[in-house]
Amino acid sequence: MTYREAYDKGRKSIVSDEADTEAALLLEHVMNTERGDLFAHPDRILSDDEEKTYFGLIERRNTGEPVQYITGKTYLYGLEFFCDRSVLIPRFDTEVLVEETIKKAPKDSELLDLCTGSGCIALCVKHEREDIAVSASDISKDALNVAKKNSENLGLKINLIHSDLFSNIDDRFDIIVSNPPYIPTNVIRGLDEKVKDFEPEGALDGGEDGLDFYRIIAKEAVRFLKGESLLIMEIGYDQGESVSGILSENGYKDIKVIKDLNGLDRVVSAVFGG
Repeated sequence: MTYREAYDKGRKSIVSDEADTEAALLLEHVMNTERGDLFAHPDRILSDDEEKTYFGLIERRNTGEPVQYITGKTYLYGLEFFCDRSVLIPRFDTEVLVEETIKKAPKDSELLDLCTGSGCIALCVKHEREDIAVSASDISKDALNVAKKNSENLGLKINLIHSDLFSNIDDRFDIIVSNPPYIPTNVIRGLDEKVKDFEPEGALDGGEDGLDFYRIIAKEAVRFLKGESLLIMEIGYDQGESVSGILSENGYKDIKVIKDLNGLDRVVSAVFGG
């Protein structure tokens, strides 16, 4: 079977709105080729083992398993990251948080990324701003192992800390960022199967109203911020007003809600002290 034949059969077999893209990604993974090789060399022949592996991966995809977990690859801000089921798959929307952090972080500042997961936010910031000393924490040791692997793969040095939010944090920072769990508990079971059945629920569940982590972070972060410092967090599309209110109640100022490319609330930034 040729590349072209395998791809055509694969994309017709995948039950997904993104079948064309996913079939190509899985075929490239099996063949260990770069993007575009499929179309540059459509007559290349798959071995029997390659063919068997490819259609086996398509079967996994049709159980609902995300392509990113099948291939162990995902992308954010132009960087490739390893990911497995111990971490959330980074979403394109998170680039708003990365961009805002890169833009607002003072020169030679110290930054903490809470709930780091795969380390993608911390590592994207470090890649763009070498002057920033970046620390990243997570309650999950498995997630920290993924973040460590990504740090090594990218050749970017960050300080990884095993901590339940601030429980094991000792230093103070110029900027704290976080993409915490923010989905209301009763909403999770209604999510797409790729999310609810495969991504770690602990990284999704933000409590009854989705705001539990924002309340804790807003209250406790003040003990870990230096002087006039920044707190920047990703939020759900309908949480801008609520999270802004939580920050205001805890003494933050200059509170701003930043929208994503779809015009939806995506990030809240605030200043404390000074």
